[in-house]
Amino acid sequence: MLRHYLLLAPGDANDHTPTMSIKSAALFALIGMLFLTIVVAFDFIDVVIGISGGIVPALAFFRALIYLLASLSLLVFFFVFHNRQGNS
Repeated sequence: MLRHYLLLAPGDANDHTPTMSIKSAALFALIGMLFLTIVVAFDFIDVVIGISGGIVPALAFFRALIYLLASLSLLVFFFVFHNRQGNS
């Protein structure tokens, strides 16, 4: 009974479910990671300025540094992953 409702309309199956290649998915992830890295870099700069002004505790520097390094690492990973994919 449920199978009847899951069938696609007559026609080409690609009309309903467009496919995304690995290369385009890697590019999409790379662009999203680039935006996130920019936000994390601005937060890191804000923390450094806050520490120099005595507003933010010094331990916040390590948290911001770890987040920035993790974000940069993933950005490099997605960049290399995108470039290693074939032309599709």
